[in-house]
Amino acid sequence: MEKISVIVPCYNEEEAIPLFYQEIKRVRGLMPDYAFEIILVDDGSKDKTVELMRDLAAQDEEIRYISFSRNFGKEAAMYAGLKNAVGDYVVIMDVDLQDPPALLPEMVRSIKEEGYDSVATRRVDRKGEPPIRSFFARRFYRLMNRISKTEMTDGARDYRLMSRQFVDSLMELCEYNRFSKGLFGWVGYKTKWIPYENTERVAGETKWSFWKLLKYSIDGIVAFSTAPLSIAMVMGFLFAFLAFLMVIFIVVRTAIFGDPVSGWPSTVCLILFVGGIQLICTGILGTYLSKTYLEVKQRPIYIAKETNIAKTEEKGKDKV
Repeated sequence: MEKISVIVPCYNEEEAIPLFYQEIKRVRGLMPDYAFEIILVDDGSKDKTVELMRDLAAQDEEIRYISFSRNFGKEAAMYAGLKNAVGDYVVIMDVDLQDPPALLPEMVRSIKEEGYDSVATRRVDRKGEPPIRSFFARRFYRLMNRISKTEMTDGARDYRLMSRQFVDSLMELCEYNRFSKGLFGWVGYKTKWIPYENTERVAGETKWSFWKLLKYSIDGIVAFSTAPLSIAMVMGFLFAFLAFLMVIFIVVRTAIFGDPVSGWPSTVCLILFVGGIQLICTGILGTYLSKTYLEVKQRPIYIAKETNIAKTEEKGKDKV
């Protein structure tokens, strides 16, 4: 019997876990031809999330759980789930039911009957999301598709069902600075997109503030494009050329009209402007350098404090 691994990152989700469990239990009943393992990954929660995971694991042998020693982020939680998943098919979904488990039977059919390697989901609207967040999200995807060779779909969710071959290829990418939406596209393979309308969380509050999403988007740009470095270089050439023209202009004006002491306010403004551009370019270089610094230290992506997954089931050689 083929097995489906369901990876569920959780962070302070004590209210949502019982509701999610009831829904995934219902979906399991609709798919009797498949065995399941549900991997709940606690990302350093401060509420009763871990206790609920223990209780579920005690009453349901298909429940696996991993609890981190601290909050490492959703990307680390997804990586931990992928690393420990042993199913023939692996799906990532959120615990708040914004990723409807009811789509799972259709996703499995698409891989088995239509020849796809993965089935991904995207939102057709952003109902319930703050307008400013929706605006910048759309601009981000448009920008990424212009400056990166890796295609990213607007409205893409992390909710995705993958074949074992897809997952094995994904796990070969052991980078510390992970941006899964880009990694999914980078490995390639044949992907089917399923659109659906945005749904509200069943319980709890979102853990993604505007600034966290902004930082995450910068991580994505740095991880999958070197365009900012090229832009910095172009700006350097441009301002060097403008400075050369200004030198010629000043020499000519001085030769014709003399050298009156004037124009110091505009000079100060130009100095501040060019200085600002230099700081921006330095910041771009520093961002890329900081990511390289984190990679070369080769720290583990996560540290598991507690788990009911046997060591023999763990895959890969990464330190945990």
